Amino acid sequence: MIALDPDANRPKFINVRVKRQDGPGKEPYWQLFKIDYEPELNVITVLQRIAALSETSDGKKVTPVVWDCGCLEEVCGACTMQINGRVRQSCSALVDQLLKDNADEIVLEPMSKFPVLRDLMVDRSRLFKALEKVKAWVPVDSYYNMGPGERQLRAAQEQNYPLSQCMSCGCCVDACPQYNKIELTRKDGETDEEFRRREEKAWDQEFVGPHAISQAMLFNNHPTGKSIAGERLDALTSPGGIQACGNAQNCVAVCPKEIPLTTSIARAGRAATIHTIKKWFEK
Repeated sequence: MIALDPDANRPKFINVRVKRQDGPGKEPYWQLFKIDYEPELNVITVLQRIAALSETSDGKKVTPVVWDCGCLEEVCGACTMQINGRVRQSCSALVDQLLKDNADEIVLEPMSKFPVLRDLMVDRSRLFKALEKVKAWVPVDSYYNMGPGERQLRAAQEQNYPLSQCMSCGCCVDACPQYNKIELTRKDGETDEEFRRREEKAWDQEFVGPHAISQAMLFNNHPTGKSIAGERLDALTSPGGIQACGNAQNCVAVCPKEIPLTTSIARAGRAATIHTIKKWFEK
């Protein structure tokens, strides 16, 4: 149990249990750290205190815990991890609130659906490859001034804006039961290029994830992006596409930006169905 300061009615220290791993494919293990309590900390600050200390609660000197972060403003999406069993952004996870939920300790684990590089840092390459698959961008054929583009109705702007807030943090896919972890082992004599091709082939057969589906809908509703809407729908009807979604709705429950992912998935399902029927009649 955490000792309480009777004068301030607050803990004197914080117990932080971290799931660690020394490298890809290595066996994970747990370590417990203890730091002095400070008001208004977030989890990133806690990790910084642990890194500065580099000592477990029983006094054993250890290497600093590795994690990923960038903006510290819930914009870049880099600091995603599992905190007390729930995937979320560590920069916006406030310690005072976490201690209200569990006064004994804070438990930090890496994301469960991506290969661990070290400790709390994972390889999210698959996440970004899915965005390539659905061509989540606005295509351009030049960079010279072509004049004003097609005007958007306010209703379309209001529909698109929430989807544009996606920061590719990976919370949605980590919570998704249809998004399975893929972690391949390099074969003897296999080059980096060969291993990457085999890895990408495995990714291509699995569910692209709600983030990719939502971004496909965003750019299919864009005045310029809709010019390749058919190509995006082809991707969404290929293996690992919209048909792999089980509508568990975990994605929308954990999204830190509260993006209406299930609405995007419903729109994608309808668009994919119409697209497929049209292709039948075109043959």
